[in-house]
Amino acid sequence: MDVEKVFHMTGGSGEASYARNSSIQKSASEKVKHIVLETIVELYLSTTPKSLGLADLGCSSGPNSLSIMKAMLQTVEENCLKLRQPEPEFRVHLNDLPTNDFNAIFKDLPDFYKELRKGRSSGGPSVYIGAFPGSFYGRLFPDSCLHFIYSSNSLHWLSRLPPSLYDEQGKSINKGNIYISESSPTQVSGAYYSQFQEDFSLFLRSRSQELIVGGRMVLILWGRRGSDHVDRDNIILWELLSRSFKILVSQGEIEEEKLDSYEIHFYAPSRDELEEEVRRESSFIMDRLEMFEFERNVEAGRSYGMTVAKTVRAVQESLISHHFGEGILESLFEHYGRLVDEEMAIQEIRPIAFVLVLRKL
Repeated sequence: MDVEKVFHMTGGSGEASYARNSSIQKSASEKVKHIVLETIVELYLSTTPKSLGLADLGCSSGPNSLSIMKAMLQTVEENCLKLRQPEPEFRVHLNDLPTNDFNAIFKDLPDFYKELRKGRSSGGPSVYIGAFPGSFYGRLFPDSCLHFIYSSNSLHWLSRLPPSLYDEQGKSINKGNIYISESSPTQVSGAYYSQFQEDFSLFLRSRSQELIVGGRMVLILWGRRGSDHVDRDNIILWELLSRSFKILVSQGEIEEEKLDSYEIHFYAPSRDELEEEVRRESSFIMDRLEMFEFERNVEAGRSYGMTVAKTVRAVQESLISHHFGEGILESLFEHYGRLVDEEMAIQEIRPIAFVLVLRKL
């Protein structure tokens, strides 16, 4: 499967859309919002550019991206007012894969500009927003054109399925699983880690060319607490999705061979793995690295399991539909929501994320 051509969050504003089912991701970004705003103020005060270049990598669609961007712009404006100096113009670069629903973002721009102008007689700041489709595992922008890069809930997605997951005949060595699990061969975790190293190193190298010296990045991504890849809070949501697929196999809705060839292109790194890649690539200083737990958000009228199921569906629907067809989606995620609730009744699911603040040397 060519991930770059297929993978995208579910677009639009319908019941199954990412726009309506991304409260878990929003809570993560809100939890570390103060770090984002502190960092962009530090960056601005140390550079005071007339034209400030910002990028959101993996912006997706829905309200989350423009919400944090509005907060960043307003924070810079407030500091300019305090210092009695002219505010800069803002160049905002929104990036995601070409299949992303950029039109949904564009439709929200009139309201975005209106909010920025609210209560102002001067007409508001000069803001220039553009979409830049493409994989962030590689170059996206010209040299030294950016001051600040933000990426939330994106860098745990790999550029591709690790090639070494497959044998010489092209069959998965992780039969019966869709991700790392207790029953996976030891080579599986190594395959995922190797792909993460390749991807994250390329990401850092690419961004180091696009940022000015002293530029900042704030990155938010899923992670795991320790060195063990078979960490319950890291793998349990994928394990439950795998069990949901197996229920459909037992009911004859999908073929077992079809399931054996399906893998998740995801990797949750440990603190040590993140630190090692930043050190090894050597273009950045790590100013901050903090771990936090995701909030247990429950949407009105839904159980926690159904909230998780709706969220995972909005993220995975494009890939699942491509591989299995759309016909299984309703029953798959009905089973999945129930299994999450059953698991939560036994023991809490406590996934974690990291926020990294990097400064370009």
